[in-house]
Amino acid sequence: MEAKWLVPEITCDHCVDKIERFVGELEGVKRIEVDVGTKQVCVEFEPPASPEAIGEAILDAGYTLG
Repeated sequence: MEAKWLVPEITCDHCVDKIERFVGELEGVKRIEVDVGTKQVCVEFEPPASPEAIGEAILDAGYTLG
């Protein structure tokens, strides 16, 4: 499965690293793509990961979802 989130606060490589670290800790996450230009996070995952859990991980990293 794949899902995307708009994260308006993504501005630099530090943001990319932090989001990748928080989302990457979830079991079932296979691929994370964070794009500074479009401010989007694209995640390929399988259960037990879920869109809700991934969104929560982005929030836990200190960002808001747009």
